[in-house]
Amino acid sequence: MGTVTYDSKAGRGVLLATVLGSGVAFLDGTVVNVALPHMATSLGAGFTTMQWVLDAYLLTLGAFVLVGGALGDVLGRRRVFLYGLVGFAAASAACGAAPNGNVLVAARAVQGVAAALLVPGSLALIAASFADHDRDRAIGTWSGLAGLASAIGPFLGGWLVDAVSWRWVFYLNLPFIAVAMTVTLLAVPESHDESEDGRGWGDLDVLGALLTAVTLALLVVPLIETQLPVAAKVACFVASALAAAAFLRVEATRAHPMVPLGLVRGRVFVVANAVTFVVYGALGGAMFLLAVQLQTGLGYSALEAGASLVPLTVMLLLFSSRVGALVPRVGSRPLLTAGPIVAGAGLALLARATPGASYATGVLPGVLVFAAGMCLVVAPITSTALGALESTHAGLASGINNAVARVASLLAVAVLPAVAGVNAGARLPQHGFQMAMLVSAALAVAGGLLAAAALPHRVRPTAPGTVPA
Repeated sequence: MGTVTYDSKAGRGVLLATVLGSGVAFLDGTVVNVALPHMATSLGAGFTTMQWVLDAYLLTLGAFVLVGGALGDVLGRRRVFLYGLVGFAAASAACGAAPNGNVLVAARAVQGVAAALLVPGSLALIAASFADHDRDRAIGTWSGLAGLASAIGPFLGGWLVDAVSWRWVFYLNLPFIAVAMTVTLLAVPESHDESEDGRGWGDLDVLGALLTAVTLALLVVPLIETQLPVAAKVACFVASALAAAAFLRVEATRAHPMVPLGLVRGRVFVVANAVTFVVYGALGGAMFLLAVQLQTGLGYSALEAGASLVPLTVMLLLFSSRVGALVPRVGSRPLLTAGPIVAGAGLALLARATPGASYATGVLPGVLVFAAGMCLVVAPITSTALGALESTHAGLASGINNAVARVASLLAVAVLPAVAGVNAGARLPQHGFQMAMLVSAALAVAGGLLAAAALPHRVRPTAPGTVPA
């Protein structure tokens, strides 16, 4: 158990390092969206490249986040956190200097792997470093400050794109990472899971993570690369299914699987993650297309597009924790029924964000309604997923829930543009954008109906955890 106190110099050092380290990963989860049209124009790339810039990051992050957390337990949380910082810095520099779309996409994939070390590693460092009586307070501070990075991402990204260049969206990470590395080396104590003594690289489920990445990549390729021959698409889908079957076989037979299948079969856990998948898929796909639509359809600058989405993240920061406090009193099911339905109404309103619409009538109402719905979703879905497993498996439950949210966004970014009728290199057609928003709205509503039909009224409370970013 840790001995660091919240008000001590060491406590401030641990918080600063972990907030900066995870903050750059959260920042890149939101800041890149508004820069995508400028990246494509600068690199002479098309719409497909914009999809891959997002999906390369989400694919590797979603595939490796569970292994990233386990790696810290085995090799040392401080050491693995530093590996993540170095990797994220190198990948960020490569993204900023990318001469073409292919290099940018490859560097984004490396960024995702590094983020898979930083996101679970930061919370694990706090949990292991702080004394029992200060741990919850430290986690709350980390959650608020790390969430702030997501909140300012669209605004900051838009300002950097307009004032300097889209490349500085990535270069901005470097000074923050330098400070985080320095503070980690000077102030953060090393720790590892004593129950993992004797385990090494060979005991980590790297094969499971690789099979996850292969499954997702083979599934996404034919969805994004719409001009592939039909035979190639079918081959990708078949190979993806085979890789998925191999993953299930590996997880069922390994001594230390990434996803212990016997623990995650309960109805509440499955339903909670199914709701997460549907709702966060709607969120990820809609926010991607909206950021593009605001700039290419409505003529917003990158700064204006980023600023227009700030109310969403501000409302999440202000109200998510308050809604979380309601869960023990009213239960998860009412909130997870109402939240996605309200969010779906907001997405339907955003279908009005077409050329000629003003921000006050075409964008802001949908953003506010959608934000209100997501405020009812974020904390309850996390507490429900965590509460579905024993408290000793809270880290596993949180990691799986985060991975599900990432994979949902990954698939939505691949699928929704096809629904919207966007071909490789084409601009976003207005009727297609409206259709995509309505499909996203239907997905969100389906999540609410699923929660109403399949969740029990109450799920036992558990320790606080992280929410999908």
